[in-house]
Amino acid sequence: MHKSEHKKETLIRIAKRDDLARSKAVCIRLLAVILSLVICGIIIVVLTGLNPFGVYQGIIDGAVGNKRRFWITIRESLILLLIAIGLTPAFKMRFWNIGAEGQILAGGIAAAALMIYQGESMSPWILFPLMLIASALAGLVWGLIPAIFKAIWNTNETLFTLMMNYIAMQVVNYCIILWETPKGSNTIGTINQASKAGWLPAIFGLDYGWMIILVALAAVVMYVYMKYSKQGFEITVVGSSENTANYSGMNVRKIILRTMAISGAICGLAGFMIVSGTAHTISTSTAGGRGFTAIIAAWMSKFNIAAMALISFFLVFMENGAVQIASQFNLNENASSIIIGVILFFLIGCEFFIDYQVKFGGMRKGGKNS
Repeated sequence: MHKSEHKKETLIRIAKRDDLARSKAVCIRLLAVILSLVICGIIIVVLTGLNPFGVYQGIIDGAVGNKRRFWITIRESLILLLIAIGLTPAFKMRFWNIGAEGQILAGGIAAAALMIYQGESMSPWILFPLMLIASALAGLVWGLIPAIFKAIWNTNETLFTLMMNYIAMQVVNYCIILWETPKGSNTIGTINQASKAGWLPAIFGLDYGWMIILVALAAVVMYVYMKYSKQGFEITVVGSSENTANYSGMNVRKIILRTMAISGAICGLAGFMIVSGTAHTISTSTAGGRGFTAIIAAWMSKFNIAAMALISFFLVFMENGAVQIASQFNLNENASSIIIGVILFFLIGCEFFIDYQVKFGGMRKGGKNS
């Protein structure tokens, strides 16, 4: 028996875009920023009664209002960018490295130990290369531990790397007890404050010149490594499909171990930059949440290092500006966090419209039954 054909029209559907011109993607992101600022302005007026333009001016002033604030924003952007660069190969491989905080702390501990034990007696020409190597190795080991368990026993790397963060914090607590100054203060204090041994010196008249050089070098090397090297290609293949990688004869275990070693080492270098270049001490808050913020920078940039640099600067710009408006307008930190949250919501949300498009009607589904 032949039944009548049923037709049903789908009013709204979501389809993945085949490709979107870069200019259009930029326009979508700019529109997201503008909309987020409009929404933030409405929230500011409703909750505080303040002039939103005055608040935005306060954000700009807090981030780049004078020379000191400008260079602090640049410094923090460089550190965040280096961590995001470190996360790039792991995330590209679909290894969810949530342990950057612990890898930063591991690198920071290694740098602090050399500053304390060898800073006063060792030539800077030997000390700084040793600190770089030790910090990278410490971060490498901290990243390699969960990679070994993942490669051999297929453990959950998200939970494992997250757990390693808390272990690193306990190691820092032990070091604080070991190195505390003065005794009983429960803090290490500024290391080598008088001699500044182990402090990154200025270069070309810039206090953070060495940081610029280190991060620029890391960015160039990572770009070449990921785009043109055989190992970078292997990372991409494993990230797309482990089965395909195995079928192609790739040693997936080896690739996982090597990639996480690189990721951890770069995050360890960020620990060196923080301890030697900015904080000149070590504590459980040395990483300061940068490991998690860097995940946002890496994902929003889609692992494009140039975009990663811009996003890192924007995130630090907004964070430093939010601190300023909190004090300038007598707002609590939750108010500034709301502004940052709204902007991030729009920026992350706009990526959906870059990858997908919403279509209305025009699709019919039907079938015949007999």
